[in-house]
Amino acid sequence: MAATTTRVSLCTLDELPHGLGRAFDVGGRALAVFRSRGGQVFAVDGKCPHKSGPLADGMLIGEQIVCPLHAFRFDGTTGACDQESVCGIEAYPTEVRNGEVFVTVPVA
Repeated sequence: MAATTTRVSLCTLDELPHGLGRAFDVGGRALAVFRSRGGQVFAVDGKCPHKSGPLADGMLIGEQIVCPLHAFRFDGTTGACDQESVCGIEAYPTEVRNGEVFVTVPVA
């Protein structure tokens, strides 16, 4: 059975600073959302699985989100971690339409 998802409006693109994260709560799910210098938007789980670091307080280097606690890096598109001993995080599809940022998340 396919998982049910919902598309949610988060903010305007102008409200996302380049290279820095912003925290959102979407239906009880903590998300960290980033905008690259090239304009790409990434949405991932809000906490690092290593020590629960708040990923929205981290920064974006290229397409990698850097945890502010231990500098672990997570791919913004896939959620994969650069450390073998740490599991990845969930990455969520994003879309920018008419200057508005949308994210698609699973419905519980």
